[in-house]
Amino acid sequence: MSLRQLLLRLPRYLGVSGSPRRWWWSPSLDTISSVGSWRGQSSRSPGHWNQVVSEAEKIVGYPTSFMSLRCLLSDELSNIAMQVRKLVGTQHPLLTTARGLVHDSRHNLQLRGLVVLLISKAAGPSSTNASCQNYDMVSGIYSCQRSLAEITELIHTALLVHRGIVNLNELQSSDGPLKDMQFGNKIAILSGDFLLANACNGLALLQNTKVVELIASALMDLVQGVYHENSTSAKENHITKDIGISTWKKQAFLSHGALLAKSCQAAMELAKHDADVQDVAFRYGKHMAMSHKINSDLQPFIKEKTSDSVAFNLNSAPVVLHQEFLGRDLWIKQIGEAREKGRLDYAKLRETIKAGKGVTSAIDLCRYHGNKALEALESFPPSEARSALENIVFAVTRFS
Repeated sequence: MSLRQLLLRLPRYLGVSGSPRRWWWSPSLDTISSVGSWRGQSSRSPGHWNQVVSEAEKIVGYPTSFMSLRCLLSDELSNIAMQVRKLVGTQHPLLTTARGLVHDSRHNLQLRGLVVLLISKAAGPSSTNASCQNYDMVSGIYSCQRSLAEITELIHTALLVHRGIVNLNELQSSDGPLKDMQFGNKIAILSGDFLLANACNGLALLQNTKVVELIASALMDLVQGVYHENSTSAKENHITKDIGISTWKKQAFLSHGALLAKSCQAAMELAKHDADVQDVAFRYGKHMAMSHKINSDLQPFIKEKTSDSVAFNLNSAPVVLHQEFLGRDLWIKQIGEAREKGRLDYAKLRETIKAGKGVTSAIDLCRYHGNKALEALESFPPSEARSALENIVFAVTRFS
């Protein structure tokens, strides 16, 4: 039986069902609208996100859709998989995470690994350092760079699993028995730690100290960024948090941009490229990730089929920009007007924000970072891989 067939049977084996409730880390699984470009898009650029990803996967040599899931079938994790079955019928978000990892219909979860592979191929081997010419290369990508892409995905997947830990202090009777959530939290911690341990082992096998330092610093950034997110969202009064867009950008880079930016830089280091090329790769990864994050934040405000009752992050880019334009006093007043019986009416607040300048300013900011990512790519020679990287930017920066 092939790896793909085994993975496709995984959700049936786990009995994945249910919908996520209050997540401790307040995650937002990356969502991308089916979009194109605003700036000089190539006529060959596909108009749909799935097509963008599918064409990019062909360029790097093989699909990345299950890249980070190989170790899920290892002997070490088989016992955890058996324990996860005990969560079937509960509402613990770990089950939803498992389903999302396997049935990733929008091809968003493996985006980071795919970008690492594409930028590795776009840069090619170093023209000034021939020390890695004897390395194995498939489809223009060194085997160590493919390993790095998988390590990047393992870290991202571990973060998603850990973000599924439920805040037990916020449980309600409708969430089910406390013991189910406690047990699910234990499994989420163990499985996330297992993925991180595999990532660390893979890093050691690369035998490159600078790459280890880069990815270790990205992990530190992730922890720091998510800590800031959690500290502002764990309290009821987080809606009055006075965050400016400059602070938001710093925190968003830590929690959403550092891993991709430093992984792209590490891929250049593995190919023995100089500091200038590494900086170019870092800048593309940084601005691409920021654009992707803002696109995700914008979805509740631009989607045609958004449920009125669905909550959105009150520290997301459109809301922060809306607050900055409006002023703190008026923002607090709007929040008060949107409260009914002690609960926040998100539908009413959403319409209020859409009537302001926050949404359009967030779109402009998304496109700004997209332009910066495209500018970085101009340092690479024209190629299919570079075009694919451009198409990914186009796909997250056009709104219709």
